[in-house]
Amino acid sequence: MPQLTIEISDELAQRLEPFQNQLSELVTRLITTNLLGDTASNVVPNSTQPSPIYLEVLDFLVTRPTYEQILAFKVSERSQAQLQTLLEKNREGNLSSFETAELNLYEQLDALMTMLKVRAYSAIKTTSDSSNFA
Repeated sequence: MPQLTIEISDELAQRLEPFQNQLSELVTRLITTNLLGDTASNVVPNSTQPSPIYLEVLDFLVTRPTYEQILAFKVSERSQAQLQTLLEKNREGNLSSFETAELNLYEQLDALMTMLKVRAYSAIKTTSDSSNFA
């Protein structure tokens, strides 16, 4: 199996450590869903542009946010409004294949950010607990 070697910060490496067994799957899912279009199901034909919500989350993560910033992270009002529109159309059964892929992306990014927030909260709590015993 081919291997990819990239240089990342020590902080990012530490944050990714809990997901090291899932990194290949996570990267594959993000690439196929966002950068190349969902080639597995062909729901996003020839899409080479990452979606705005994907870029929003990516731009946030490359700033190397603190645990507190991760806990406070929310997508923009524009992205929240788009999500509400997609959820309403989904309830009505009126999603196009492109919109279905976009809604799936929101769900994946929400799951990723939830995992990051759990890890950040745990790290803050551990630091707080250990300083109380000192």
